[in-house]
Amino acid sequence: MPSDAAAVKLIRGRRAALGARVRWDYEAMSRGRFWRRLGRILFCLALVAAACAGYEWATWPDVARLATENPTTTAWMEMRAAEARAKGERPRRVQVWVPLTSISPSLKNAVLIAEDAAFFQHEGLDYNEIREAIKTDTEKLEFARGASTITQQLAKNLYLSPSRNPIRKLKELLLTFSLERHLSKPRIFELYLNLIEWGDGIYGAEAAARTYFSTSSADLSRAQAAALAAVIINPRRYSPAAPNRRIRNRIALILERMQQYHHYKE
Repeated sequence: MPSDAAAVKLIRGRRAALGARVRWDYEAMSRGRFWRRLGRILFCLALVAAACAGYEWATWPDVARLATENPTTTAWMEMRAAEARAKGERPRRVQVWVPLTSISPSLKNAVLIAEDAAFFQHEGLDYNEIREAIKTDTEKLEFARGASTITQQLAKNLYLSPSRNPIRKLKELLLTFSLERHLSKPRIFELYLNLIEWGDGIYGAEAAARTYFSTSSADLSRAQAAALAAVIINPRRYSPAAPNRRIRNRIALILERMQQYHHYKE
């Protein structure tokens, strides 16, 4: 028979083995529960992603219709109207649609110079401007320079909010490529010039020309065209009819470049 010490040692060994077995079983069960929970979480996330994708597909705008139809409103106009109603004010909207051929060549050239000189060369994104914007933002450690093309601005005005979140930006890119694929460059430019915000409740070149200069968009002078193009950066803050120092400097720069470059050719 084993001695008392040997018996105690044997019992302790068996207890240790049993404890190790129990611990292993518990850990195995814990691992199993972890993977089952992870699987459920991933399954739920997949369902949510599928639902979101289905919603986006079902509500995605029919961009091709814009080739022949003028939109009656835009996301940007609706946003401004909601802001006015929230303040207890009546939404203001002044807009007169005109074909591209009825807009002054000076305005078309001034807008291209101010907003997107490579519009007729790129396919929705201006990669040179993007590189310069990244360089400037990196140097200043802030979002100091934009690189949105006319097509990107149109996509945002038509369908999106001014938010800068990544999902909104992804939608903007997809819509930009869709606009470029389905519409001609002149049609994109016509939509842009008729829908762009040019002041509080003022949309499009014709409404802006009449409001600020009491003339039609076809009869704008070079200086008037440059003034309208100069305030696109913030048309609710700056007035083309009463420009401050910053806008006067922009007007002078645009007029100088209008002498050198003719980005829009009839």
